[in-house]
Amino acid sequence: MKPNQRLLSLDAFRGFTIAAMLLVNNPGDWGNLYAPLKHAPWDGWTFTDWIFPFFVFISGISMTLSLGRRAALGDDKLHLLRQSVQRGATIVAIGLLLNLIPGFDLATLRIPGVLQRLGLCTVLAAPIVLYCGWRAQLAWLLGLLLAYTSVQIGVSVPDAAGVWHTGSLLPGEDVGAWLDRTLMDGHLWRSSKTWDPEGLLSTVPAVASQLAGVLVSHWLASQRAATEKTVWMLVAGLGLLWAGEILGAWSMPINKNLWSPAYVFFMAGWACLVLGVFYWLLDAMPDPAGRATAARWAQPLVIFGMNALFLFALSSLVAKFLGFVHTAPEQSLKAWLYAPIQALGLAPVDASLLFALLFTACHFVIAWAMWRKGWFVKV
Repeated sequence: MKPNQRLLSLDAFRGFTIAAMLLVNNPGDWGNLYAPLKHAPWDGWTFTDWIFPFFVFISGISMTLSLGRRAALGDDKLHLLRQSVQRGATIVAIGLLLNLIPGFDLATLRIPGVLQRLGLCTVLAAPIVLYCGWRAQLAWLLGLLLAYTSVQIGVSVPDAAGVWHTGSLLPGEDVGAWLDRTLMDGHLWRSSKTWDPEGLLSTVPAVASQLAGVLVSHWLASQRAATEKTVWMLVAGLGLLWAGEILGAWSMPINKNLWSPAYVFFMAGWACLVLGVFYWLLDAMPDPAGRATAARWAQPLVIFGMNALFLFALSSLVAKFLGFVHTAPEQSLKAWLYAPIQALGLAPVDASLLFALLFTACHFVIAWAMWRKGWFVKV
């Protein structure tokens, strides 16, 4: 890959991920969802559990390609590290601001969050990316997962009721939940209050997910033939799926809330497979006409991917706005907009899905307009 070459497949993969996020995060009715469009209750996984680790994986690829290009142009590593830390801190700040809306009550502010985790992963991964080769980065990835597993399985902590546990991985009983309660009591996910799916300790294996993307970026940036890159990315994906299943049966199970090592391997496997397909279709296929056809079909995803962070933040604001603005004392703006869809006579799960599809389509119109104008929001 040439130093300044942009990977169309990465933009499409990012766009696929943000479109999927918009779809699963904005149903008409949270009580009526198709099973793949909701998270696994605890252990296990669904389509929805792809989305967050895909974002983290993509962030690792993007970070490495960007830093690699800038280092090749002669930028000082310390300067690049400082900028990476600033970028990560900005993402954390955006996440905290979104959590403040609409109440702006610091006493009940949820401190963890999706953007907060993405920002922390950027900060923690940056020095590893800048100062370590791929072998050391692989060692860091495995070391972080081993350390996390050792703490979760070997350290004894009390649960929210004061009962002590060693190695318990049930909701609210693991070491990460205890740490979050100790440091951020009253500022956790309001649906649980005693643990948070984006807590501090489980950010450690999330950094490993980012490093998985970093390692894939080295492969993509290599001078090997594009077909060879595709084949080995798909082989690696299948191998990682197998490793995740084996690790889940032998140690901590596949679990998004705990971001277990098995989840890291398993979702990195899926990420390699999905990216591998996009890479073949959009960047590696030998037939130029075939690539052009695939690019036309993938263009909506590429458009989504060009402003992914902006669309994430905007969709969060819109969803909050639809909830707290009322058209009548007992009717939110969302309920008012959803009522005509419910009146169509569709099954409740289909009406809920249609609302989510329309929500996603509205954001695509915004993304398309920004793309047409050449407006790309960067942090």
